[in-house]
Amino acid sequence: MALLPDLGTEIVIPVCAVIGIVFSLVQWYLVSRVKLSPERGGESAAKNGKNGYGDYLIEEEEGINDHGVVVKCAEIQNAISEGATSFLFTEYQYVGVFMVAFAILIFLFLGSVEGFSTKSQPCTFDKEKLCKPALATAIFSTVSFLLGAVTSVVSGFLGMKIATYANARTTLEARKGVGKAFITAFRSGAVMGFLLAANGLLVLYITINVFKLYYGDDWEGLFEAITGYGLGGSSMALFGRVGGGIYTKAADVGADLVGKVERNIPEDDPRNPAVIADNVGDNVGDIAGMGSDLFGSYAESSCAALVVASISSFGNTHDFTAMCYPLLISSMGILVCLITTLFATDFFEIKAVKEIEPALKKQLIISTILMTVGIAIVTWTCLPSSFTIFNFGAQKVVKNWQLFLCVCVGLWAGLIIGFVTEYYTSNAYSPVQDVADSCRTGAATNVIFGLALGYKSVIIPIFAIAISIFVSFTFAAMYGIAVAALGMLSTIATGLAIDAYGPISDNAGGIAEMAGMSHRIRERTDALDAAGNTTAAIGKGFAIGSAALVSLALFGAFVSRASISTVDVLTPKVFIGLIVGAMLPYWFSAMTMKSVGSAALKMVEEVRRQFNTIPGLMEGHAKPDYATCVKISTDASIKEMIPPGALVMLTPLIVGIFFGVETLSGVLAGSLVSGVQIAISASNTGGAWDNAKKYIEAGASEHARTLGPKGSEPHKAAVIGDTIGDPLKDTSGPSLNILIKLMAVESLVFAPFFATHGGLLFKL
Repeated sequence: MALLPDLGTEIVIPVCAVIGIVFSLVQWYLVSRVKLSPERGGESAAKNGKNGYGDYLIEEEEGINDHGVVVKCAEIQNAISEGATSFLFTEYQYVGVFMVAFAILIFLFLGSVEGFSTKSQPCTFDKEKLCKPALATAIFSTVSFLLGAVTSVVSGFLGMKIATYANARTTLEARKGVGKAFITAFRSGAVMGFLLAANGLLVLYITINVFKLYYGDDWEGLFEAITGYGLGGSSMALFGRVGGGIYTKAADVGADLVGKVERNIPEDDPRNPAVIADNVGDNVGDIAGMGSDLFGSYAESSCAALVVASISSFGNTHDFTAMCYPLLISSMGILVCLITTLFATDFFEIKAVKEIEPALKKQLIISTILMTVGIAIVTWTCLPSSFTIFNFGAQKVVKNWQLFLCVCVGLWAGLIIGFVTEYYTSNAYSPVQDVADSCRTGAATNVIFGLALGYKSVIIPIFAIAISIFVSFTFAAMYGIAVAALGMLSTIATGLAIDAYGPISDNAGGIAEMAGMSHRIRERTDALDAAGNTTAAIGKGFAIGSAALVSLALFGAFVSRASISTVDVLTPKVFIGLIVGAMLPYWFSAMTMKSVGSAALKMVEEVRRQFNTIPGLMEGHAKPDYATCVKISTDASIKEMIPPGALVMLTPLIVGIFFGVETLSGVLAGSLVSGVQIAISASNTGGAWDNAKKYIEAGASEHARTLGPKGSEPHKAAVIGDTIGDPLKDTSGPSLNILIKLMAVESLVFAPFFATHGGLLFKL
């Protein structure tokens, strides 16, 4: 018996979630204390008492109380916030229609398994017992799908709101020094991270408890219905990621090509018509998209673990505490991340630019070390010393220390993937410096070196994933893989904080440039931004690594649910699935890349038109028409996100209905195997090109200075590389991990239907 009684579990999980929410509100309050309305120096001096005058004098030297700048920052922030909100609302209208349609589909498909009968049926895995009818599963799956979808949308939206709230505040704090600006950006990231982790946990926990009122002792049916939660989360994430990614990159590519390469004006110059759209894009793509994406991974790994556990000894003996092990790990994760965050904001202060990246890296290391201890505590208090796990038709005996190792393997594999990603994408190390060096001979060599770097960066992460799969499967079958994925995502609050920090500091730099602040401030925000680029790459590494594990765990749950005992590659049914599945990520990438290309084309034409037709635009006498560019991005992304989304959502349905579960298992395996490679290489190639360009621009080393200032030939070659890398690292790469997970979770939700009615072509 476990040490922690069931009542304890029922208290601990919601309390941890509430602590997370409260902590994020406190961080938000601290960020909101940076005022965006100009105040006279006298007032602030009076508030500060005797030190006021000292501060006041320093401020005057820096030219801080320049009313114009503060007002301008507030204006720009307002424009970005409005653009992002209006885009998300438009996107959510379309997605809402899809949500309702898909919910009806889930209900019809799952309800028809038993011909909509309301009688109790013998259970799938234990024929002696009676379980609730398939109709109930259909209704509850539909409800949990909608809940997951709404939670996912809300997570993305809140993240975007907080980021657009914090970006100008970060710019204003940058006048006082790099440390202050870092803390503001990091705190706002933390707001998003904790809100998301806590919300995801709380909604899932409440859903389980409400469903339990109906299902009672039928846990198998209960947790099967809960899988809809993961499906909802990920399907929204897909549209958020693809739509946001197309939006942000169309604007970015358009702004860069005309602004930097043709007109030789700096990146976020207010004369560039696409500049507002570009900054809006950072928020809708990197923040709202990333938020929904990681929420999806988190929901799915929890669902996969719960499904496997419900047919293991935890479910059979109705041991609620052990059943909630995945949720308890996440609860512990929130507490651990809370302590970790304090290290960055309160225990150590950042004084110099070179301390930024180490501080963010320390976050990852500290959270991983503390979490290892946390997992040990959870494992020994909540699990019986020995139990059995369902393993493809048999029950496998597992000890609690083996499960502890499974979670830890996932946790540490995440850290390794993070650091390898950093090594390949940070301009502090040789890979990126080599790419920058290759710009001497033009864009072509830059592209060749960048692609090679991306392909090479796949090697170590894949070994890390392979080892963690082997270890966790050997110890605890499919449940082991599910909890390994949860281990990787257990420090999600810190991971997201680091991740959201990037776009916030990117926006802060843009605002500084547009508000015409001094060169010193722009240097500070650039330093924050360069670190943010690397951390964004680390975040993507985490998302892809966890997606691979989550997808495999869902695959295992699907195979168990569809009662397939083995998947044999040598049968033609499976092999055709395998080869087609491996092709899908390429098809998907082709769609998203082409969408970015055609949207960017429209954007370039519009920006050129404005430069050519608006008199006095280059001289800075006239204002460009920002709204048209924002509209181009919005329209393009809404229109273009539908085909890739349809491809991912319809494939499992078509394959399952016409070819049956064996072929579908092949498709899932194929897409997992090829998707992970493309996703890692695309993200790292793009990140490396971006940082090679920043390396040349910053001119921090002797080598970087020989490659020339902004506007030199090597710099132009670097900008071209960066522009090619944009859709790779922000559209195709990150959306691929959703493709992998989404197809698996969708197959799992529809498994009962496919198992009874699927495979029409082979039945003829």
